[in-house]
Amino acid sequence: MPDSKPSLIPRLFLFKAVLPIVAIAIAVFCGVFMLLTWSSRMTDQIAVERQESLIALVLSQAQFSIAHDQESATVWDDAVRQVKGSDNSEWLNNNLGGWMTKYFGHDLIYILDPNDEARFAFAAGQIVERATYQSVRSNVAPLAAKLRGLLRGPAQGELGARVLSASASEISTLGGRPAIVSVKPVISDTGDIKQTVEETYLHVSIRYLDKSFIADLERNYLFSGLRYSAHNVLQPGEYSYPLHSSAGDSMGYFIWSPYRPGSTVMAQIAPSFIGIAAVMLGLVVTLVAILRRRSAKLRASEERLNFLALHDSLTGLPNRAHFNDRLDASLSNIKNASVAVLYLDLDRFKQVNDTLGHPVGDELIRQFTQRIKNIIDQKNFMARVGGDEFTIIVSDCVPLSAIETLCEKMITVVRHPFDIDGNHIFVGVSIGVAISPQHGTNGEELIRKADIALYHAKTAGRSRFAVFGKEMDAMLQQRRTLERELREAMKSDVQIQVHYQPLYSAKEGRLTGVEALLRWQHPERGWISPDIFIPIAEEAGLIEALGEFVLRQACLESRSWPIQTLAVNVSAVELRNPAYAMRVAKLLLTIGVDPRRLELEVTESALMDSTGHCEHNIRALRALGVTIALDDFGTGFSSLGRLQQLEVDRIKIDRSFVQGFGRSANDEEIVRAIVDLAHAKGLRTTAEGVETTEQSDYLRHIGCDDLQGFLLSRPVPVVEIERLLGVSDLLVVDVEAPANRAKTP
Repeated sequence: MPDSKPSLIPRLFLFKAVLPIVAIAIAVFCGVFMLLTWSSRMTDQIAVERQESLIALVLSQAQFSIAHDQESATVWDDAVRQVKGSDNSEWLNNNLGGWMTKYFGHDLIYILDPNDEARFAFAAGQIVERATYQSVRSNVAPLAAKLRGLLRGPAQGELGARVLSASASEISTLGGRPAIVSVKPVISDTGDIKQTVEETYLHVSIRYLDKSFIADLERNYLFSGLRYSAHNVLQPGEYSYPLHSSAGDSMGYFIWSPYRPGSTVMAQIAPSFIGIAAVMLGLVVTLVAILRRRSAKLRASEERLNFLALHDSLTGLPNRAHFNDRLDASLSNIKNASVAVLYLDLDRFKQVNDTLGHPVGDELIRQFTQRIKNIIDQKNFMARVGGDEFTIIVSDCVPLSAIETLCEKMITVVRHPFDIDGNHIFVGVSIGVAISPQHGTNGEELIRKADIALYHAKTAGRSRFAVFGKEMDAMLQQRRTLERELREAMKSDVQIQVHYQPLYSAKEGRLTGVEALLRWQHPERGWISPDIFIPIAEEAGLIEALGEFVLRQACLESRSWPIQTLAVNVSAVELRNPAYAMRVAKLLLTIGVDPRRLELEVTESALMDSTGHCEHNIRALRALGVTIALDDFGTGFSSLGRLQQLEVDRIKIDRSFVQGFGRSANDEEIVRAIVDLAHAKGLRTTAEGVETTEQSDYLRHIGCDDLQGFLLSRPVPVVEIERLLGVSDLLVVDVEAPANRAKTP
């Protein structure tokens, strides 16, 4: 029987290799199918629960929003006067009635006199009969009484930062319709008009929760078949959410057909899954027989080479070539949907590389990539097209609000510090957006316009996004025009000017110094903000010439002034010039200014220059007698720990901390800690952005040395600063009286 042995080998292979593998494959596919079925059910359940939570959140926000809308008109001196006057129905309709119904979408507005009787009634943007109030009196009266009780009590001090006055609101049923009823007092915004609770008029706003409210829910949050019913009668597949008053009384039900993503996906993939399972089983049997180690290694090598050809080695993201191919494919397949291109650029990334080194910069790129990948949809396509530049393709990006929400999420997640090798690194991301077909149907054109939008976002302040608009091309041209005009202005004797902002001693209240600030008065455009032309000067290579101009001008004009300190800002670009210290010394000697009088303000990024030129210049200047101030302390890489490592003479506390007094629970303590640590190091402190007497008093109390801000004086021309120095060295407060403040609804 010569053929018996050859026939035995296939049988042994069948029972020992093929059948076990097939059995395992079947078991795996069955397990995966059961897992998918269970996952779909859990997904459906979670989706329903989230929609229920979403309705609850929307209702809660609606109550707050209605009360907030009312405050735009009820916390107002003019409103207090007008509700008490006569022959003023048109004003009240425009500002307290029609304003609410037309602009904010409220349905009914009533103004109650001190006896809680309706004095005016408004609906659909016009005055209606006051008698309509009787139909809602039983619902409004308890809220009015509750509000007057709150006004008599001490609860005003418990209002949050976003709430201007006490309020009472409730979800009620009015004529069989669910509605939010909100009552607000008409009070003074300046505090100049005093009135008792018994003299206070009340503003009642009613927003029905059916019809337009349900339409808004369906449109904005994709609720299918949403309706309101007084009874919980459900059709198959429907869910309901009960409406309750604060007392727990039932107000009816919101009923809708929830979206079940698990079931939908399962129904779509089940036939494909079964087909794939059958195909895979066949392939398993076939591949077991023909698989060879060499072919497997060759295939792996080819895949690796293809991956490296189309992907970035640092992040694993697709590269520019891969992105361009994918974008062209997406645009060629587009029918009715839109395709958006997002162009991302890390803010201050070069500063990280220069100060902390390229290995830290590489890790920052990896962590940034992971953060972005965690929040974008898997169907979106992300690529790295440059050192710190990334692009994302978003398909089916209708509506535009979805793109805006995605951009805001990315900006928010990047704002959180990156922890790399013990360094807390703060960077941001700027984003430019171009959308097809609105902005073009060609990939190259979309990328170019997204890049223009990115430039617009960066020039607008960084850490923000911009959607391409036709005006942006014009704005880019305007930027080039401004650069050319800045070059011409620097040749003029009148356009580029130096203004001075006084520096006052906190303890003695006298003017002890000034800070020299650049100003540009364009002959046609008027005053151009330094926030606009300073970045242009840095990019155009003009900053060193401007820096030398302001230093020379300030030294010349202040030679005879009775001040102790002349502060001048210095850019990191100037400090990186190895000859900067020598140029300053020569200028001081030529003009005849005592070096101990000059104070140069630098940012921390300049102190962390990896080349060492900045550090060398600062040491040389301090040896000459020039003092160094660390500007905008508390931002960027600044920390209390690093304060002990910096060679400076003064700390300038950033205005963001001072302006946070009374609003942020930690700002006062942070400033106190900075002042205490600075004094322990023998450094003087200056607080920027002082705008109120409360800020001034607190800073003086904790021992801050000097104050600077609009409370004391704005930056003024040389003639005005000489008048201040010659007439008075007392604190100058120029605060606009509250009565002159314009109030618009």
